[in-house]
Amino acid sequence: MTRVVKRDATGPLEITVGGESKWICMCGLSNGQPFCDGSHKKTAGEEEGKIYLYSKDGTRKQVSL
Repeated sequence: MTRVVKRDATGPLEITVGGESKWICMCGLSNGQPFCDGSHKKTAGEEEGKIYLYSKDGTRKQVSL
């Protein structure tokens, strides 16, 4: 099933549990949801106000509306 996930964060959210940091994915690209796997690095260079689609291989395509 294909889904469109609207997220505008380009980095993870740090949650501290018992003195240990856990990183939660905020970009929607992590393969290890809900945890960050570094996939947010693919969002480097995105322009604010534009919409992008990411394929399974991580390539990015700008969407025209």
